[in-house]
Parts: sequence; structure tokens; C-alpha cells
Amino acid sequence: MIQSNMPVVRAATMDDTPQLGRFGTLLMAMHNAWDPVRFIPTGSGTPDKYARFLAERITCPETVLFVAEKDNKVAGYVYGEVEGPDYMGLRGPAGVIHDIFVDQSERNGGIGTALLDAAMSALAKLGAPQLVLETAAKNETAQRLFTRAGFRQTMLEMSRSFSKPSLAIGYEPGPGSVTRSF
Repeated sequence: MIQSNMPVVRAATMDDTPQLGRFGTLLMAMHNAWDPVRFIPTGSGTPDKYARFLAERITCPETVLFVAEKDNKVAGYVYGEVEGPDYMGLRGPAGVIHDIFVDQSERNGGIGTALLDAAMSALAKLGAPQLVLETAAKNETAQRLFTRAGFRQTMLEMSRSFSKPSLAIGYEPGPGSVTRSF
């Protein structure tokens, strides 16, 4: 029997969530390494918290959550949702791809493309009139993937840290703020 090196993309299940928690933690750590002031660090509880967050999203009808399997192991995932208008982001309804991650040992083998294609197709089937995503400024590999898939740059995030960290410590999100705790 000839074994294919092509990944199999399928809907994530609850059984996948522990691995997704580990991958989400690696995704967070990668961003934090690029810019530890902008991106939050991981902690010992991050894998479980990330897994629980994605487990809550699996059954939501507006969510797409896929894994890519290669050689019978989960090698990556993509998570996105159809969202309504975002007045802070100045955009109408859209499919938003929040996470895409491929295990380091499996990169450059087509898994990222397969996951992105699956997410784009599923979000279109859910009625998303457009697709948006964000990528770290230093993540040039992902930016090339997204450009090949037809994405174009439309916004540029800029950030500035307070010179006195105590100014930001007492911040409490206001009404309508969206936060994910990991």
C-alpha cells in the first residue's frame, strides 16, 4: 500500500482539544518571542485554558475548527468564525481566521495551505461576505502563505508601551470589550 504524504484535513473533535491546547500555547509563545511587550506570555495553565476555549467553540454553528492529520497524528489546526460588523475594526460582517498553526516538524509540506483552504471554503459556505485575518509583523512565512491565497494588507497595527508600566496595570476592559483569557 502506498502511503500519501498529503495531510488529511477534518473537523476537530473534542478528542483533539488537548493537542490544540498545546499548539495554541506554541502559537502564543512564538508571538511572545517576536515581541514580548505586545504579545502575552504563556503560563503553566495555558495549554488547558486554550484547549477549554477551543472546546467551547467546537459546537458553535458560526465556528470553523479544523485539524490536519499526517501519518495519523494531528500536525496543525485552523480556527475561525463568521462575525457580524466590527465597528472598532471598521468592517462589515466577515469570516475571521483567528488561529492557524502547523507543528514545526511539519512545516513547508502543504499543511498550512490545506488548513487555510479548508477554513476559507467553510467560512464562505457559512455566508461570510469577506475574509480577514491578522498576522504578526515578523511572521513573514505566514504572510507569504496568506498573500498566495489572495489576501492583501488592509490595516497595520501599531503599538506603544507606557513608559511607566503601572499606568496600564489597573486597566479594566470596558463594556463591549472582547477578551480571551489564557
